[in-house]
Amino acid sequence: MNEKPVNPVIKQILEMGPVLGFFAAFFLLKDDSYQLFGHAVKPFTLITFWFVIAMVACMAILWCLAGHLSRMQVMTLVVVVFMGALTVAFDSEVFLKLKPTILYLAFAGILAYGLLRGKSHLATVMGEFIPMTHEGWIILTHRFIWFFVALAIGNAIIAYMLSSGVWVATKTFGLPVLMLVFTMTQMFLLQKYMIEPDEESDKS
Repeated sequence: MNEKPVNPVIKQILEMGPVLGFFAAFFLLKDDSYQLFGHAVKPFTLITFWFVIAMVACMAILWCLAGHLSRMQVMTLVVVVFMGALTVAFDSEVFLKLKPTILYLAFAGILAYGLLRGKSHLATVMGEFIPMTHEGWIILTHRFIWFFVALAIGNAIIAYMLSSGVWVATKTFGLPVLMLVFTMTQMFLLQKYMIEPDEESDKS
């Protein structure tokens, strides 16, 4: 199936809708427990269940519209479904809050393992969007490893020391801001090691 252009507004709604829905549901659900598959579960668990369903549905719609999903979108979907299933299975608010820390450490470990083999798994995921030299990807991967470690530690601190509302707000809005700021700080690196279109054509 050939890739087709998708309205940017629709694309943003499909990608961000489930996340914003998660945030809204947290503050709308007031009871201590809810029914899911005939069992009483915590609000976090119910919200996570429907978040996974919404994410799968939105990615399916996006795939139908675009005829393609990027590696990043596919990886995100797989992680959301896998970790969401574990959250529902454990029905633990503590596990849900520490899930980002587990993921960030896992991402850092995967990237570090790739570097030990002289490869950048970051390039495998993002290379289709950012044409950059191997040296540039290695440097950026090192920086992402430390960034993920910092996020893991920060999430654990917020999960244990602050309220659930603060944790949800930080996860929903704080993380995108941090990612944006971190990305902006890497612009000089990207410019230095970026491969120009004529260089790519020479290599092909």
